[in-house]
Amino acid sequence: MGLSYTIKNQHAPHFITCTVHQWVDVFIRAEYVSILLDSIRYCQKHKGLQVHSWVVMSNHFHMILSSKKSNLSDIIRDLKKYTSRKIYEAIKQNPAESRKRWMLWLLNKDGNIWFWEEGYHGEEIYSQDFFIVKLNYIHLNPVRAFLVEKEEEYLYSSCGDYYGIRKGLLDLVFL
Repeated sequence: MGLSYTIKNQHAPHFITCTVHQWVDVFIRAEYVSILLDSIRYCQKHKGLQVHSWVVMSNHFHMILSSKKSNLSDIIRDLKKYTSRKIYEAIKQNPAESRKRWMLWLLNKDGNIWFWEEGYHGEEIYSQDFFIVKLNYIHLNPVRAFLVEKEEEYLYSSCGDYYGIRKGLLDLVFL
């Protein structure tokens, strides 16, 4: 990961992207998304993670987040490490997973789980205008992927919160 994407101010809001290794479409199954969201909720409750915006796509997620308590880079590292093991194990234990052998093979390197690609492409939110650009990018992701016609229809996103349509699946701290 280049220095331009290193988190320097550990408590400032950052836009991040985490991608599943080889862009495997893991998050097409609700049970795997639930593991990710439960892990984020744990970080919110116990590590001081503040989520400002988010979307989970089939093979990656974007978030704008910050932390008032722990170092943001430590939270992201721990989140990725924990979810790697939990989701890999869930795939392994899922009798209904039709892609099980292929996914377990692809998400393993030399006997070790390799669920997430390295890094998380963190960009500090340095202004309100930049926040709006990244917020729109996050919320329009499902539209650009042709999953929904309107961004507010997508359930694995904070868009419904921002539009006042529904309470989303994660608690938000609005900037």
